[in-house]
Amino acid sequence: MTTTSSAATDIGATGPLAARLARVGQRLRHADRAHPWVLDTAVAALVFLMFCLPDLLHHGGAGHGDGDDDRRRFQFAFTQLPLAAVLALQAGLVLPLLWRRRRPMAAFVAVAAVFVLQWSLDAVLRADVALFVALYSLALHGQLRRLPWACAVMAAGMVLVAVRVSAAVSVWDALFFLLSTATAALAVGLMVRIRRAQLAGLRERAARLETERDQRIRLATATERARVAREMHDIVGHNLSVIITLADAGAYATDTAPERGKEALQLIGDTGRTALGELRRVLGVLREASDGARRAPELSPQPGLADIETLCDGVRTAGLEIVYRTVGEVDALDRGMQLTVYRIVQEALTNTLKHAGAGTQVKLSVAVGDERLVVRIRDNGPAGHPGPWNEEGHGLVGMRERAALYGGTVSAGPAADGGWAVEAALDLTPRGGTR
Repeated sequence: MTTTSSAATDIGATGPLAARLARVGQRLRHADRAHPWVLDTAVAALVFLMFCLPDLLHHGGAGHGDGDDDRRRFQFAFTQLPLAAVLALQAGLVLPLLWRRRRPMAAFVAVAAVFVLQWSLDAVLRADVALFVALYSLALHGQLRRLPWACAVMAAGMVLVAVRVSAAVSVWDALFFLLSTATAALAVGLMVRIRRAQLAGLRERAARLETERDQRIRLATATERARVAREMHDIVGHNLSVIITLADAGAYATDTAPERGKEALQLIGDTGRTALGELRRVLGVLREASDGARRAPELSPQPGLADIETLCDGVRTAGLEIVYRTVGEVDALDRGMQLTVYRIVQEALTNTLKHAGAGTQVKLSVAVGDERLVVRIRDNGPAGHPGPWNEEGHGLVGMRERAALYGGTVSAGPAADGGWAVEAALDLTPRGGTR
């Protein structure tokens, strides 16, 4: 129990610490992007303080205690350069680090040239560590195609150093240590580079996914708006056509048959209430409560083939004579297919009522076969009366779009024996290719 509690305490303490370190690292990255010269200067200053300053102090004679026995032992192998030469070589090794990220190859070449010159003079300086820093920076920031050349130069320089110190250290031991150090600097640079590339890829992928999400939202919004507009057109267009026709008939019957005028007014009220209920159902999903929470709309089933008879009854009251028949198993169709058929019939009857007028006879049939469903609406209206093909609006577009959802087509035009004919054919074969 004690061990478990201790582990939980360590995990709880590590979480906030890791979060704080991540925030600190993020601030440092932002600061570095804003002022990149600060970090470059800090690296050069750190190399000078840790590796150049001790050589200057030893050169001045301060520090000849017991700790310098090893250095005096190898004194015969190195040349004691003047202070000015030491300062010049140290500057040549350290100053190129100031542009190690902006021009990594140029910084490496400059440091390597000074490095070779120094060892050609049989001089040893702690500032040689700048060559490993330059190699790390080249692996991290430079072009990878130039890295093999830099590695060849680095290996040649390490061989030169191993040969120069062979009087004190075995060539193979020195070469193993130096090449291991160079390999470590190269590996760390490549590892950090790969890690940064992975993070950049993840950020790019996240940005791309966010863009795709926004595009999907906009597409879904446009699709929903088109659906609502199509439903609104079907509901408003049909019911208003019926109401206008009933209002005209009621106004005409007021003087001759008042009871017929009263009946027309009652039918207008019934039709208006039906249209209002359908509008509430369509728009209910878009309504939100004042507190921001979505309000549940008053739902009712979508109309289907069983409602076509009711639709025909409503249009008959407006003056059309409709003969409606069905063939096949219409009740076995899915709700989406039934709604599509209902809206196509509704649009066709609305156009007949609008353009052919009262007293027109309409033959309506819905035939369900094994692979196709065919809807035919034919009227005997005036020859050449305009149909939905001659109008701009949502009617024809809506009929085509609804039929296209089921791989169907819609055709309309003058009938051979007069009047107007509309025919819609929908595919009943599942998309998998089998029924």
